[in-house]
Amino acid sequence: MIHSERQGSVTLITFDRPERRNALSYEDVDGFAVAVGDAVADPETRALVLTGAQGDFCAGADLQGAVDSEFVSNLLEVLDVLRQAPFPTIAAVEGYALGAGTQIAVACDLRVASHTAKFGIPAAKLGLMIDQWTVQRLAHIAGQGAARAILLGCDILTAEQAVNVGLVQRTGALEDALEWAHHIATLAPLSIAGHKLGLNQSEPLAQSTPEFDVAFRLAWESEDLQEGLDAFRTRRPPEFKGK
Repeated sequence: MIHSERQGSVTLITFDRPERRNALSYEDVDGFAVAVGDAVADPETRALVLTGAQGDFCAGADLQGAVDSEFVSNLLEVLDVLRQAPFPTIAAVEGYALGAGTQIAVACDLRVASHTAKFGIPAAKLGLMIDQWTVQRLAHIAGQGAARAILLGCDILTAEQAVNVGLVQRTGALEDALEWAHHIATLAPLSIAGHKLGLNQSEPLAQSTPEFDVAFRLAWESEDLQEGLDAFRTRRPPEFKGK
């Protein structure tokens, strides 16, 4: 379930499925898209904060349900709207931000993390792939070393480690993120929109190369993905065969 409320000039969006550590279903992605779209369309919104209910940000896609390339495509559409929003977006991260959770956090302009925060993209433990833009964005923000540890080693970064590599800008709770957002909301919106546009244009283009598209399709159509998902659901180690 996705909740959205406006607090003055700040919109707060909350992922609320605590029984699943706020993992996203198809319906949640749809609700997320509506909430972000409404915030972008609201002329009173000058900053957006994303958070999760009851101790976790978002533990990724809900792997107990259907997860496929269409889910990824739908999520990417939301993240692109989030990226292009004319106002700053802040991820207030507490607890797990895994898989899609880290993708959402990375798509935001700024990240505030509590001491319990954990960032990671364990795609290789399941046999799937994330999109190329997230790979580029993660490497751009956190550096090649941290990005390779997360994507190739499936490392989980603590809040302290995330701060050290530049993935997180401030430590604190949701209240701290909201305080920052309310301060930002008092600043000149046209200046901020222009600076955000310039910053976005300084990054790699948000599109895939043909070579990455081939690799992405192979992973999502592989037997390894089905093995990884089955192993996750039955709580056993996967046996990947590279096909």
